[in-house]
Amino acid sequence: MEKVKQTRAHVARLELSTAQAAVLDGQAHTARALWNLLHEYATFRQGRLATLKECDEAIRVARREIAWMGRLPAQAAQAVLKTYRQAWVNFFDPDHPAGRPTFKARVRSRPAVDVPQARDLQIKRVNRRWGAVSLPKAGRVRFRWTKNLPGVTKGGPAGRITGARLVKDAFGWQIVFRTETMAAAVMDTHPGPAVGIDRGITVALALSDGTPREHGPWLTGGEKEHLRRLEKKSARQRRTRTPGRPTSKRLTRTYDQIAKARATAKRRAVDWQHKTTTELAGTFGVVVVEDLKITNMVRSAKGTIEHPGRNVTRKAGLNRAISGEAWGRTVTLLEYKTRDRGGLVVKVPAPGTSQTCHRCGHRDPASRAGARFSCASPGCGWTGHADTNAAINIRNAAGTVVSGRGDLGAARSAKRQPPRAA
Repeated sequence: MEKVKQTRAHVARLELSTAQAAVLDGQAHTARALWNLLHEYATFRQGRLATLKECDEAIRVARREIAWMGRLPAQAAQAVLKTYRQAWVNFFDPDHPAGRPTFKARVRSRPAVDVPQARDLQIKRVNRRWGAVSLPKAGRVRFRWTKNLPGVTKGGPAGRITGARLVKDAFGWQIVFRTETMAAAVMDTHPGPAVGIDRGITVALALSDGTPREHGPWLTGGEKEHLRRLEKKSARQRRTRTPGRPTSKRLTRTYDQIAKARATAKRRAVDWQHKTTTELAGTFGVVVVEDLKITNMVRSAKGTIEHPGRNVTRKAGLNRAISGEAWGRTVTLLEYKTRDRGGLVVKVPAPGTSQTCHRCGHRDPASRAGARFSCASPGCGWTGHADTNAAINIRNAAGTVVSGRGDLGAARSAKRQPPRAA
C-alpha cells in the first residue's frame, strides 16, 4: 500500500531553571531583533528586495560584528531567515491570505526560537512522567511526557522527529516537536453519516441531528472577578505612568497576571475544542459548515468622526463573544481530523441559513425570534430550535459547495481569496 508523509506537532511543557529561562529569553529577543534587521535590510533598498544570498551574508557579518547576536545559535538564525523569506513567498502567492511582512514589536510578538535539526535534541525518556531534551546554549532540560514520540521509544509509533520550536506563553516555555509519520495515501471512506453544524454563541455547536455541543464559561465567577480587578488595577497604574518612561515593574507584574488569566481561558477553550472535534470526526463522515467571513463579522462599529457608528458597546460585546468561541479554529481542527479518518469537511454559503425553513424553504427574517424558529408560511407552520433549523439547512446546502477538505473527492479545495493589495 502506498504511503505518504504526515506531519504533526506535539506540544510539551518545559521544566527550566532560572538561568535556562534567561538564556531562552535572550535567544527569543535576539531572534526578534534579527527579524527586524532582516526586514529593514531587505525592504529599505532601491528598487528590489535583497536576495537570499545577500541576507545570509548580512547575517554572517552581523554575528561577527555585533556581540549580542551570538546569543542566538547559528542554526536558529538561519531558521529566522528561512521563515522571513517564506513570509514573502506567502505574500506574493495569490492563493495565500498572508499579508505583507512587518516589523515585530517587543510587547506584541510571541517569543519563539527554532531548533531546526532533530539530531541536536537528543531526546530521551527519563521516567513515566518526564523526558529530557538538549537545547542549544541552555543544556539538558526536562519536559512533560504526555505522548510517545515517533522514533524515540521502543514500541512507540513509527516515524521520526524533524525538529522543534520553543515558544513562550503566560505560563512559561514550551517545546513544539515537529513529527513525521507515514500514513496510507488512500484510506477507506468514513462510513459515518453527514451532519450540518451551525456555530453560535448561545449554543456553541448546533448539529442537524438535534444534538448540540455546549460548554460552560471558560473562567469561573471568581476568576472573572479577579480578572476584572486586575484590569481596573492596570488602568489605575497606567494613569500614573509618565509618558515616554519605561513601564514600571508593578505594571508589568499586573500585565503578567492578566495574561495568565486569559491564557487559562484559552487553554480550556482549546481543550474543549480538541475533545469535541475528535468526537465529531470519529462519528460523522461528512461535516458541513458555513463559509463564514469571521474577520468581517468582528469589525468594530465605531465608524468615523464624520459618520459615527451605532450600538458600539453592544457590537463590541458581540465581537468579544465571537472571538471567544474561536469558530475558525474549530473548523481547522475538524478539517485535519476528518481527513485523517477518511472523512470530509465541506463549506457552503452562509446567507439565509438561519432565516429559511428547512421543511418548506420559505425565507422570512421574522420567522426567527431568538432561539425559536416559527415558519411564517401558512401551509407549513414548523416550529423548533432556530440553531437546529439552521444546521439542517447547512447540511442540505452541501450541493452548493464553496470548498471541501478531505479524501472523498465529492468536493475539491477551492482557492482562497487573494490578499489585499499592499
